[in-house]
Amino acid sequence: MFKDLLSLTKPGLLRLNVFAAFAGYWIASKWSFDFITLLWMLIGCTFTMASATVINNYYDRELDMKMERTRNRTLPSGRMKPQHVLLYGIILGLIGLSVLFALVNVLCGILGLIGWFAYIVIYTMWLKRSSTWSTSVGGISGAMPPVIGYCAVTAEFDMGAFLLFAFLFLWQPAHFWSLAIRRVEEYRTAGFPLLPVVKGVKRTKIQMIPYLVLLLATVILMYTYQLSGIWYLIVAGVLTVIWIIHTVSGLFTSNDEKWAKTNFLISVNYLMIVFIMMIVNTPKL
Repeated sequence: MFKDLLSLTKPGLLRLNVFAAFAGYWIASKWSFDFITLLWMLIGCTFTMASATVINNYYDRELDMKMERTRNRTLPSGRMKPQHVLLYGIILGLIGLSVLFALVNVLCGILGLIGWFAYIVIYTMWLKRSSTWSTSVGGISGAMPPVIGYCAVTAEFDMGAFLLFAFLFLWQPAHFWSLAIRRVEEYRTAGFPLLPVVKGVKRTKIQMIPYLVLLLATVILMYTYQLSGIWYLIVAGVLTVIWIIHTVSGLFTSNDEKWAKTNFLISVNYLMIVFIMMIVNTPKL
């Protein structure tokens, strides 16, 4: 039972987002932080994000039965009742948002609510079932954790908050579309109108490129606005250029499966390394 409750929160995705929230907090704090505020922010973020993923599982339960990757999840396999899962998700959301509003600050509560609403209503209930824009617009929710962490310190949405949002927002499409290309036939069978399903693999590869070019600009601006230091800029800049080059190489490959797998692995490792560099190279007060 506990294992199923945990799996409904998509713990792998949750860990990544919690780490991003921590990075946002650390960058804003500049090595001088309030441990209690940090703790409440992480708790509020974790419960809010967990709520969104649980409710996402609830709404996607019938579609998940059509895909090999998801048919063994808790709901498609019948290990829990849908109404219990929905209640579980609502309770998590109430706890998480209450913590952010009451124990962090109102801005963080609003940002958490926006992310929660964007993921459940705009992404899960609407665009995921009707539009190729689901990945891009759905990125709003995925980009919120580091912004919440940052605003827990500053209590205002300034250029630093915007650049952290832009960084994670621009990272997501190339990351997710790489996975979607590998699973394109499964998504087609399940009826998800993702970009590689509707427009084709080549068009998807092309559309990744402007996101990554803008990501490189964001990396540079984060150094320009002194959110992190020169070593961050060097490492993040080089890694972003490598990712761009590999993405462009996808236009000339005949092995989409191999290329997409490598591009996906690049995206995952890129995010972790860049966030670590942001943290360790944050300028001190």
